[in-house]
Amino acid sequence: MLQKADAIAYRTVAPGEKARIKLFLLSCFHDSPNFFLVQKTMQAVVKSRAEPGLWLEEVPVPKAGADDLLIRVVKTSICGTDVHIYNWDAWAQKTIPVPMTIGHEFVGVVDLVGDHVKGFAPGDLVVGEGHITCGHCRNCLAGRRHLCPNTQGVGVNRPGAWAEFVAIPQSNAWHADPSIPLDVLSCFDPLGNAVHTALSFDLVGEDVLITGAGPIGCMAVPICKQAGARHVIITDINPYRLELARKMGVNLALDVRAEKLADAMQTLGMKEGFDVALEMSGSPKVFADILPNMFHGGKIALLGIMPGSAAIDWNLVVFNQLTIKGIYGREMYETWYKMTALIQSGLDISPVITHRFPYKEFREAIELMKSGNSGKIVLDWSTLSS
Repeated sequence: MLQKADAIAYRTVAPGEKARIKLFLLSCFHDSPNFFLVQKTMQAVVKSRAEPGLWLEEVPVPKAGADDLLIRVVKTSICGTDVHIYNWDAWAQKTIPVPMTIGHEFVGVVDLVGDHVKGFAPGDLVVGEGHITCGHCRNCLAGRRHLCPNTQGVGVNRPGAWAEFVAIPQSNAWHADPSIPLDVLSCFDPLGNAVHTALSFDLVGEDVLITGAGPIGCMAVPICKQAGARHVIITDINPYRLELARKMGVNLALDVRAEKLADAMQTLGMKEGFDVALEMSGSPKVFADILPNMFHGGKIALLGIMPGSAAIDWNLVVFNQLTIKGIYGREMYETWYKMTALIQSGLDISPVITHRFPYKEFREAIELMKSGNSGKIVLDWSTLSS
C-alpha cells in the first residue's frame, strides 16, 4: 500500500517515469485494485452486535474489485429498513449478518475505479442502485433485473453506505446530474420506489388514491400530478405527515380516523371510485378499505409490506375485476432515467426532506424518524473530508 509521502512523490515525477512506476507497482500488487488508496480504515455506522442499536466504528475501507467503483460518500438518507435494523426486530434478526455496515440511500463521488470499469472516472458524482443482482438468471438476461430472485441488498446483505466509502459494481452506479441538490440525490433510492409505483399504470385523467403519507407516499403526490392525474387523495393517521402531503400539492389529505373515503370522493365529485390506488402503508385495515372504493376494473400498485396473515376480500377483487401489482425496488434502469428526467422537468421533492444531521448524530436522527414527526432525514458525511 502506498503511503502518503509516496503518493505525493509519485505525483511530482515525469509522465514517462510515472508510467514505469505504475507498471512496477502493478507487477507487485496485481491482486490489489486499491493499492493507490492511502486510507486503510474509515468511520462507519455498524450493526456490530445482535441487539437493538447501531454503533459508529472504525472499519477497513472496502476493497473495490475489477468491476467495482469505490465511492466516497457525501450524504446519506434514512430508510425504514435502517430503522428496522436499529430496532433489531424479527425481520432484522433473520436477515442481517452481524457485523454489518448499514445504509443504502446515498450520493457520493467516485474515488477509485476497477481495472475493467468503463464510463466512470474518479471525481464523477454518482448515486447507487442498492439491489445487486446476479446477472445470469432468466430475468437478468432478459433485461428485467428488478425481478432477479438472487438479489442482494447494499447495507442489508453486503456492506452499506453509512460510511466514508462504499464499493458497488459499476452496473449499479448512475451518473448524477450535478445541478440536482445533493440532499435530493441522496433520496433517489426511495424516490425510485415512488416513481416505479406511481408509473406502473396510466395516470392521465385518472383519480388516484395513495394510502400512507410517509416520505415515499408524499413523493408520489407530485409524480402523479405531473403524470396527468386529475385528483390525488392521500390517507394517513399522522397529522404531521398529512400536512407534509399538503405541501406536496395533494388535492385532499384525509385523516381516516375522522373522515371516510366515500365522503372525500363526494367532495371531489367522483361518482364511481378510484381508477388507481398506490398502497404504501403496509396496513391490512387500510388495504381492506381500498377495495370497495375502487372503480370496476381499477388497478392497485402494492408497495407497502403486509403481514403474512393479512386477509383480503377476494370476491371484491374478482367481481370488480381489479388488478393488483406488487412493487419492489426500482426498474433497472428505466426508473432511474425517469426520475432524473422528472426532476429536470420540474418535479420538486425537496419539501419531503425535513431534517438534516451530521453523521455522528445518527441516533438522534433515527429516533426522530421513529417519532413520525419527520419526512426524509439526511445525514451529512462531507465533514469527514473537510
